[in-house]
Amino acid sequence: MAVLPILRWPDPRLATVCDPVTQGEDLSSLIEQMFQTMYDAPGRGLAAPQVGVTKRFFVMDVTWKEGAKTPVAMINPRILDRSDEIVAGEEGCLSIPGVLTAIERPARVEMEWTDAQGDVQRRWLDGFAARCAQHEYDHLDGVVTFDRLAPVARAEAIRRFEDMAQA
Repeated sequence: MAVLPILRWPDPRLATVCDPVTQGEDLSSLIEQMFQTMYDAPGRGLAAPQVGVTKRFFVMDVTWKEGAKTPVAMINPRILDRSDEIVAGEEGCLSIPGVLTAIERPARVEMEWTDAQGDVQRRWLDGFAARCAQHEYDHLDGVVTFDRLAPVARAEAIRRFEDMAQA
């Protein structure tokens, strides 16, 4: 399997609201390539639009850097519920390499999705898994971390990104 090129901000495809995956659509090869790309990057999540596919799915593995791999593919995910508790945390993005931004998100989310085998899954995620899933879910709606920042913080983060791109 080949490693896929990862789009970089401000590529307009990263601002596109993705279309649902249709029933019977075979994503198995693309999902495997996305996992390989994510591990190679090295990241913990990768959404389809980041590799130029404007479909509603992403892959993530929040434990592989600490030990065992726990890969998850979420096809047509939905956030069903969110905790009232909001936590701030630094997030990186494979499409905005080298820039960490402090993003506030719900501490827990209840997700529903179809897995790579076609089975519907429903689960509460917390901690880094909740953060990662929300980050990747944002990509499906055409939202990147810069879009979650207040104007001054956004301008500073974009400046850092542009400075790194020119270096």
